Amino acid sequence: MSNSKSTNQVEGVAIIGMAGRFPGAQNVAEYWRNLQNGVESIGFFTDDELKAAGVEPARLNAPNFIKAKGVIDNADEFDAAFFGFTPREAEIMDPQHRVFMECVWSALEAAGYDPESYDGAIGLFGGESMNTYLLFNLMSNRELLQSVGALQASV
Repeated sequence: MSNSKSTNQVEGVAIIGMAGRFPGAQNVAEYWRNLQNGVESIGFFTDDELKAAGVEPARLNAPNFIKAKGVIDNADEFDAAFFGFTPREAEIMDPQHRVFMECVWSALEAAGYDPESYDGAIGLFGGESMNTYLLFNLMSNRELLQSVGALQASV
């Protein structure tokens, strides 16, 4: 281990932009206002809405079936071309991944930096975990998996 500093070493880190999308809030400021004001952001659904969404009628009266869910508005408005994806790639991409990418871009905008013109280093940090979109929506479609490949489907 050396005590000498590299010319590329970062002296510190500053958090200058933050973003998030939540049920009932398009950004962190709206989310905070909702918390402060006790706004209920969970959506409650009628039996007719749930049936139209494909829920089996027998499940609607099950004692452990909750007719509510947190829903993020405008999650279906992803601009694939802006992020360099083809329409097909965006179609099979996990919707949570699409929203995540939009949030990362929003954080960069909130920080006020243009990556095309800024000479310094810009780091974006985010986190996510494996979810069930791949398992429940893509794995059962063998033709789709063969057409795009396992790696692309897992992304």
